[in-house]
Amino acid sequence: MFTGLVQAVGRLQRCPQGVRVSWLMQAGAPLGSVALGDSIAVDGVCLTAAELFADGFRADVSAETLARTGLAAKADQQAHVNLEPALRLADRLGGHLVSGHVDGGGRVRGISREPASWRLELAWDDPAYGRYICEKASVAVDGISLTVAGCDPGGDRFWIAVIPHTWASTTLAERRLGDRVNLEADLLAKYTERLLLEGGRPAAAAPAQDLSDSWLAEHGWG
Repeated sequence: MFTGLVQAVGRLQRCPQGVRVSWLMQAGAPLGSVALGDSIAVDGVCLTAAELFADGFRADVSAETLARTGLAAKADQQAHVNLEPALRLADRLGGHLVSGHVDGGGRVRGISREPASWRLELAWDDPAYGRYICEKASVAVDGISLTVAGCDPGGDRFWIAVIPHTWASTTLAERRLGDRVNLEADLLAKYTERLLLEGGRPAAAAPAQDLSDSWLAEHGWG
């Protein structure tokens, strides 16, 4: 699990066994002590460090991951990527719970400068995922935990107010109109939907329980 708070930026490139991430900071690993087998979010994609180098690590990438994310194109371009190590139980949860399992892609539909932020407009490639988007909900964009400032009725197109610190310390400043981004909807929205649906039908509602004096006394509230 991750928080969506990017801790470093690296460079992605292809290698025979998958992809290789190189730190942009050469004075030691910017993520601290990365060990073999550690999970690291690379542009919001959970990858496992399969081989370590002085300046980065290598990770294996499945066909499913390549098809669902934009890693292949970024590796071919040797593009910059956002990096975050896995969450530890003692860490602060400053963003929101991010699984690193990207739901699908999206496109940048608008970028504009505002007095105290940047307005970033995005649209899902698959509009069906719009049902997980609502105002003030959380969404991970290339692994960055962001808050939805507003959205179209279907949620397939939405916009975000990005503060200057996030804009400058991640790859967002490099985004251009039409660029592809990895999107992961809030886990809470997906689990809630799954619990409410059984085979496409609403789950049976629990029987109503009257809060009578006798019920409260029976359950220790009397």
